[in-house]
Amino acid sequence: MKSLHPPSLARVYSAICPKGAHFRVVELRLSRPGMLPEIENLLRLQDADKEIRRLQDEVAELPKRVAAIERKLAGTKAGLEAAQAAVKADEATRRKYDTSISDLRGKISKYRDQSLDVKTNEQYKALLHEIQFAEKEIAATEDKILELMLNADARDKEVKAAQTKLKAETAEIEKEKIEARDRTAEDEKQLTDWRAKRDQMRAGVNEDLLRHYERVSKFRGSGISEVRDQKCMACQVMLRPQTYNEVRTGQQTLVCDSCQRVLYFNPANEMQALEPEHKRSRRHHPKIDAPQAWYYRQEYGDSGEVFLCFANAAGQASRRIFDMGTGRLIGDILIREGDFRHAFPEDITGAIRLNGNWSEKEMETWGIEMPMTALDSLHVDLEAAQYEMKSRTSAKPEKPAGVPTEQAAS
Repeated sequence: MKSLHPPSLARVYSAICPKGAHFRVVELRLSRPGMLPEIENLLRLQDADKEIRRLQDEVAELPKRVAAIERKLAGTKAGLEAAQAAVKADEATRRKYDTSISDLRGKISKYRDQSLDVKTNEQYKALLHEIQFAEKEIAATEDKILELMLNADARDKEVKAAQTKLKAETAEIEKEKIEARDRTAEDEKQLTDWRAKRDQMRAGVNEDLLRHYERVSKFRGSGISEVRDQKCMACQVMLRPQTYNEVRTGQQTLVCDSCQRVLYFNPANEMQALEPEHKRSRRHHPKIDAPQAWYYRQEYGDSGEVFLCFANAAGQASRRIFDMGTGRLIGDILIREGDFRHAFPEDITGAIRLNGNWSEKEMETWGIEMPMTALDSLHVDLEAAQYEMKSRTSAKPEKPAGVPTEQAAS
């Protein structure tokens, strides 16, 4: 009887790969039992939850979009009203000037009539002076009216341009509002369908497991995570070998000790034949003189594996310690005089330098736990750094056995 177990993948790849090309191969057990029905239901439930959240976000965003459209239209209306108000103000000012000229001409006529009845030369000169003053006022006011007339054409053009713009924007905005309402109606319909599907999926999951999934989803955005290469792919924390093997068997539901997500194993994603090493992109190395530096320590007192963050500022160095698995801050922030290399030499010795650069202001917002994006970034760079170190070690040529070294020969 033929064995159901396939030949070793390492043997398969050694047979088909050219000499000198190095591959990392992850073992795949094709005889793995099937995935638990509850896990399959949870995966479908998570897909439904993601789609429901997407639709809810889109529905919530549409009123904001309509409000922004209406604010834009209101701005155009305000521009038209301002142009029309300027035209009306000019018209009112011109009527005021016309009234003023009429009044001044009435005074001139009155002064001339009075000049016919004066008895003395001084009285005549006084009336003549008043007449001349009124005539100057009329001339100045007429100049102002002429200026208003010259500006009237520009005002009319502004009004017409604002009216044209308002008409075009009103038509475009009405079209966008109709599209937004149609999109909202379609989203609401899809939401109703997805919620009905979600209720059916919930019925296929154990109540305790469902309660755990929903609690974690509310806190972390997702409640179930794939296991791959002995890691929880959501939080990137390595699993204990026993936990990893138990998840692979698919006989019971387990959760990640770090992020509390329900774990599942998909064999289709486990086998990865990576690119040859000479094609692997080179890792970016952090600058030696950077004011901030991140390190990884495999053992750090009673804390185990940790990430260390050092920062130089104003002649002092600060140190933060984060748990490598959870990203939680361990202890208080320690500050010493000098740069971090001289202030904390005992912490740097034997540590792996990593890429990481978050401002002090940003790290203060983290509180007692760094965000998952920052923790994932450090884990990815740590894996690249360890791979690079391993590659350098394996690249060193070994000396043939039985051949004495130069030191031994001498």
